[in-house]
Amino acid sequence: MLAFVSITGGCSSIGRLSQIGEQPKLSSIDNPTAQPGYKPVQMPMPKPETVSYNANSLWRNGSRAFFKDQRAHQIGDLLTVTVNITDQANFANETQRSRAANEDSGITDFIGSKTLGATASKILPGRLLTADSTASSDGKGSVQRQESLQTNIAAVVTQVLPNGNLVVEGKQEIRVNYEVRELIVAGIVRPEDIQSDNTIDSSKIAQARIAYGGRGQISDVQQPRYGQQVMDVLLPF
Repeated sequence: MLAFVSITGGCSSIGRLSQIGEQPKLSSIDNPTAQPGYKPVQMPMPKPETVSYNANSLWRNGSRAFFKDQRAHQIGDLLTVTVNITDQANFANETQRSRAANEDSGITDFIGSKTLGATASKILPGRLLTADSTASSDGKGSVQRQESLQTNIAAVVTQVLPNGNLVVEGKQEIRVNYEVRELIVAGIVRPEDIQSDNTIDSSKIAQARIAYGGRGQISDVQQPRYGQQVMDVLLPF
């Protein structure tokens, strides 16, 4: 494996050395369907409608124009989700508790021990139980959080519920060098909440699932090693 990595890195370095003093070459325009690993996109689609023309009419069934509402309303339609999240929370809690107890019980003169002399008083029990206890606790906790996320993402209608609400889901990936940023939005929207420009605010999405993160070299360095994560879970202290 180490030899393979070394050979691969060497080939990459040789390729970079051969391009010194030259302009970066642009990629050729190729047929994307002929690329290795290409898979056709399969998305939920509405049921096909039979096209029929009416006499002396320019309108046909199934068309998406000519005074028709362009907002998403059926499976396969697209709409733009405006993600606008500005959360701020500040919590501070403090709990104090204290308790003191003193228990002292016994027999002052066990079987007339005072009359038997000093030696008997030392042998016979006097106080049977003497206990003192003191307990106190002081707990403090605070949470300060401020998050902000503003972006847009196109989502597709994947399901139409019996009451007319739409289930939408959208995913966006952006790769910059060796880091991939992912944005995922999913939830349920009402057709009435969709604006005339076919957009909807994220605050109007029920059961919203919004994820924004990344993967790549930078994200990998920021995460603890697997061994350290396992030890954090197993160690009791």
